[in-house]
Amino acid sequence: MIHGSATLAAGVDEVGRGPLAGPVVVAAVILDPKRPIAGLDDSKKLTAARRELLSGLIRQNALAWSIGRAETGEIDHLNIHHATLLAMLRAYQCLGLAADFARVDGKFCPGIACPSEAVVGGDGLYAEISAASII
Repeated sequence: MIHGSATLAAGVDEVGRGPLAGPVVVAAVILDPKRPIAGLDDSKKLTAARRELLSGLIRQNALAWSIGRAETGEIDHLNIHHATLLAMLRAYQCLGLAADFARVDGKFCPGIACPSEAVVGGDGLYAEISAASII
């Protein structure tokens, strides 16, 4: 079940940690509490067609969304963990809208400028993290 939020909550989720080469890519999303999007869930539980449909709805209806990256050279220099945190920070900073709170899928939060919470399995629990996992 996906929980909603009364305040402006940013959701942050990453992809790209599995491949041996390539950047780590992170999405950050702030959903509009007045315009909920039905069907959000962990992107891995959705069909490709459903992810594509929801991605368009998220991009059209979210208050803000952005993508952050850490390139392979940064991963080599920092290590994958710190490069992922850097990509998360970049995604959050590019939102252009301040969140009241941020939820990050995983065990660690980057040093973002609002209260935040790391949530293991958060992409199946919180709509804003689900939206980030789909983007």
